Amino acid sequence: MEFTLQIVLILACLFYGARKGGIALGLLGGIGIVILVFVFRVAPGKPPVDVMLTIVAVVAASATLQASGGLDVLLQLAERILRRNPKYVSILAPFTTCTLTMLCGTGHVVYTMLPIIYDVAIKNNIRPERPMAASSIASQMGIMASPVSVAIVSLVAFLAKAPAGSPIIDFVTLLSITIPSTLVGVLMIGIFSWFRGKDLDKDETFQQLIADPEHRKAVYGDTATLLGKILSNSQWAAMWIFVGAIAVVAMLGAVVSLRPVVGDKPLSMVLTIQMFMLLAGALIIVFTRTNPAMIAKNEVFRSGMIAVVAVFGVAWMADTVFEANLPGIKAALADVVKTQPWTYALALLIVSKLVNSQAAAVSAMVPVALSIGVPPGYVVAFAAASYGYYILPTYPSDLAAIQFDRSGTTHIGKYVINHSFILPGLIGVFSSCVFGYILATARGLV
Repeated sequence: MEFTLQIVLILACLFYGARKGGIALGLLGGIGIVILVFVFRVAPGKPPVDVMLTIVAVVAASATLQASGGLDVLLQLAERILRRNPKYVSILAPFTTCTLTMLCGTGHVVYTMLPIIYDVAIKNNIRPERPMAASSIASQMGIMASPVSVAIVSLVAFLAKAPAGSPIIDFVTLLSITIPSTLVGVLMIGIFSWFRGKDLDKDETFQQLIADPEHRKAVYGDTATLLGKILSNSQWAAMWIFVGAIAVVAMLGAVVSLRPVVGDKPLSMVLTIQMFMLLAGALIIVFTRTNPAMIAKNEVFRSGMIAVVAVFGVAWMADTVFEANLPGIKAALADVVKTQPWTYALALLIVSKLVNSQAAAVSAMVPVALSIGVPPGYVVAFAAASYGYYILPTYPSDLAAIQFDRSGTTHIGKYVINHSFILPGLIGVFSSCVFGYILATARGLV
């Protein structure tokens, strides 16, 4: 009964916060966490500090890039490609963010791309919701296709301890199934997103928004095309510094031996990203004519900081509830999985939503599944189901996408569950699971 009341409390805060919009979504989490701790006497969960600091570091670097004018270089290059056939941005953007995640081992790299994707879409009069929501979902799906992600490394370790007589599934075999199945899922998301929602010129809500000159200016920003604009050496330098930092992060993610050993294991990718993003911002200031005072005044910085507050309140509140009730939930789901192995995917999806982490979901469910007799082939085939935290729009990348989309097309619906990410998420994960099952069957694993 208490768990039901706690879920109702979370939903009430989400509903009201979503209706108020902006920073209110995070602040409403404060009401929820106080009631949970002081009324229900639940131990407070852990605020997502690593996630928040990663957002701060990436947003600071991106805002510095924008203040330096270096963002115009990237936008100009992207615009040259997309203007040839701009309708494909809904497919190209999610593949870009998915690839970055595969290289870096974390979906948090998406924050770098979101303002660029938005600008390319809106300046080509493409509904921003299409590539924005798809890119956020694809960035998280890439985790199960990344050889350096915590989720994949954990999964390999658990599969190595599978009961005797089970098919041997090593690192290469695992990735040979998760990589293609992930890419198929991202492709399905892109195709769906290409057609979703109304075109901007037919969207009454959007047209009412831009009828106000001030709102139109905020939505479109500088409406002049960047094609033909002469960019300074300082802008190019800022762009190369930023892209170079991303390349170094990707290389460090792909080659673990390049990272220093801290304690008894390599430096985490979360800290690596934070370090190199701060470094990128600092180098841009040192080597270009960027005015530091302008960094905190641009839209990238403002939207990013709103996302930090939203993540702080919402994720802390949700973690408090689910951490307190996880043992009972896990036991109930395990009973279902034992009788019907295919329901492992559904159980993994639900647990992922509860813990808001693919690595945590894998750590919670895979040992249980293997111990109660679920064939390892099913575990591999349905690996994509470890991504279920798109079900409610509480994850940082989703909240950031909403904030970066100044057109309002990427949104949380009136009923919360009808948000911009639910359909791309369901389509992507379902497609990946189906294709993963086909591949696992062809390999004789199921």
